[in-house]
Amino acid sequence: MASSRVVPVAVIQRRAGEDLEANLAGTLAAIEEAARRGAKIICTQELFRSKYFCQSEDYQYFDYAESIPGPTSHALAAVAKKYKVVIVGSLFERRAAGLYHNTSVVIDADGELLGMYRKMHIPDDPLFYEKFYFTPGDLGFKAFQTKYAKIGVLICWDQWYPEGARITALKGAEVIFLPTAIGWHPSEEDSTNKAQHQSWELIQRSHAVANGVFIATPNRVGHETFDGIPGEGIRFWGQSFICDPRGQLLQVGSVDQEEILIAECDLSFINQQRTHWPFLRDRRIDAYGSITERYLGD
Repeated sequence: MASSRVVPVAVIQRRAGEDLEANLAGTLAAIEEAARRGAKIICTQELFRSKYFCQSEDYQYFDYAESIPGPTSHALAAVAKKYKVVIVGSLFERRAAGLYHNTSVVIDADGELLGMYRKMHIPDDPLFYEKFYFTPGDLGFKAFQTKYAKIGVLICWDQWYPEGARITALKGAEVIFLPTAIGWHPSEEDSTNKAQHQSWELIQRSHAVANGVFIATPNRVGHETFDGIPGEGIRFWGQSFICDPRGQLLQVGSVDQEEILIAECDLSFINQQRTHWPFLRDRRIDAYGSITERYLGD
């Protein structure tokens, strides 16, 4: 039996307000608290510095974007170095004039920027008009060797695609983080809302099982509306979670409260799980070429 490799993993579940600097300060404080409570790898929710501005197509919100490295990544790096923790931070990246990405930075425990992951799958749905703001990622699916574990990052809409989780796991990720901003339209029926949430949790826990990895997903909470946007906004459903390679829930957040979730993730369990459920061994890599086709039913 392999010796234990226990790494405390944390996800930050918060509300976001109008003040970008206050959102940053609150998230930094939560990261510091998580570090003081023993967490070694800490992940923010998606686009934590602001309210979820993609509810409309509005040019003013491009002002929220910043370069990487930039002010927010430097602030995260300072905390990472101070507490010797790894931080996954979700930012609105200004890459060049007119070129923007939904990007997560990975900062190692010495405060150095290990790299970035740019969101690959960009949604365009009512109140989730991300294609107006974000260019699809061009860095591919990645895994980063940090001080404490090899980790991967996917972002929100990416979480619905088994291909992304599989490739990230094949690159060696032991924990896949999925910073998220997802919620309900308040006018929808409770039965619809319940089904949406169950599907969201189920698909991600399935990634854990299929790939033999830990999954850690921070989501925001709160009911967010914007002046000038008709309708009732989005009620973000929280319920951030961390699960093990069997898909078993280790920590689950509430629907509406700010929380720090911390789970002790024994990375040695990955080998045990993959040995007993050898999905990677039994993959028919010679038969999967068609997966790159758009559709095969014509």
